[in-house]
Amino acid sequence: MQNTYTSQIPGFYKYSISKRLQIVGETAGLTEGELDLLQQFGSLSEDQTDRMIENVIGVMPIPLGVAANFIVNGREVFVPMATEEPSVVAAASNMAKAARIKGGFWTSHTGSVMIGQIQVLNVTDPYNAVARLYEIKQEILELCNRKDPTLVSFGGGAKDIEVRVVNSASGSMVVVHLLVDTKDAMGANTVNTMAEAVAPIIEKVTGGRVLLRIISNLADQRIVRARTIIDKDSIGGEEIVNNIVSAYEFADYDPYRAATHNKGIMNGISAVVLATGNDTRAVEAGAHTYAAKDGRYRSLTKWEKDCDGNLVGAIEMPLAVGLVGGATKTHPIARISLKILNIKKADELAGIIAAVGLAQNLGALRALATEGIQKGHMALHARNLAVMAGAKLDQVDGIVKQVVKEKDVRYDRILEIVNSLN
Repeated sequence: MQNTYTSQIPGFYKYSISKRLQIVGETAGLTEGELDLLQQFGSLSEDQTDRMIENVIGVMPIPLGVAANFIVNGREVFVPMATEEPSVVAAASNMAKAARIKGGFWTSHTGSVMIGQIQVLNVTDPYNAVARLYEIKQEILELCNRKDPTLVSFGGGAKDIEVRVVNSASGSMVVVHLLVDTKDAMGANTVNTMAEAVAPIIEKVTGGRVLLRIISNLADQRIVRARTIIDKDSIGGEEIVNNIVSAYEFADYDPYRAATHNKGIMNGISAVVLATGNDTRAVEAGAHTYAAKDGRYRSLTKWEKDCDGNLVGAIEMPLAVGLVGGATKTHPIARISLKILNIKKADELAGIIAAVGLAQNLGALRALATEGIQKGHMALHARNLAVMAGAKLDQVDGIVKQVVKEKDVRYDRILEIVNSLN
């Protein structure tokens, strides 16, 4: 029989969630149990979910944990983290505990300026056009700020411009940067609106054609830094400190190691960004681009020994997160996460997130420099495999203990044990 399946359904976006689910369920052969799972919306109502994205058929729950032991800028804080990966919350909590001995984490922030880019093509005299644009800078800024008087009333708004010539394969283009202080918002919508508003005047002055008008996720005017001091005895002594520094240097000089090294940092950072309803993809894009700012992809962190032989670490990266706008206000769990953090400003949130990234990195480096990453991680992984294999809850701990002792954390081995017990 010919397959009549098609995903092209006119007006699919207009259907109710239940109707969409019915269509998808019939074409995919979903069982009643699977359909029931998709209809469990948890902390979100169906209406909320349907307004957040398009073509909704359900939600994808992610565990929400809390990292303990953190002191950031002298303040005790529980840190909500949304992640599906075992060992992430535990590693952050354990390293935060080690950091407490010397006072925890200290952070600083360069501000909350975002960049809006305006691409201008077909400019006959690009370098002269740059000069002409700077001459009307004040007019450009005033036009931008008329688009968001509320932001301006809070001290934010468009503050400056940068104009440069970018040479491409098809010729030169003029690129205008709007520098917009978005205060406690991430600011994408505001910046994009301003960029679109000034496009006509930029075309008039340059004689070119404006094409793209969009925010940049390389938020290098919004840099956050965090640092910590780790007592050498709290992580195993001088040899471990030396090993951690050597492991960091490997990542800083080899992009193959740096990719996994920075991924570990982002395990912690993205978990807090997601828990607070911020944009994980924007933060990740900015972080990885910043890691390559010197022309070689490098570590986002730096680890050294101080004069007392203690381990000292620092992280520096762009971090555009907000407390207002987007899912931070519409998602009830994001609002709860921000309440748990007990913060009033976006730069406080950025500092905490950076501290978590630094702690997460230390946890991975310590594991790699001692017993290896798998020992703790695989014990947690074994729990997931045991549940997947059908183990009863009172059997899981025993199964995990057995396979870890055997150093044989494989699904087929765990399934074999589960079958023997049942």
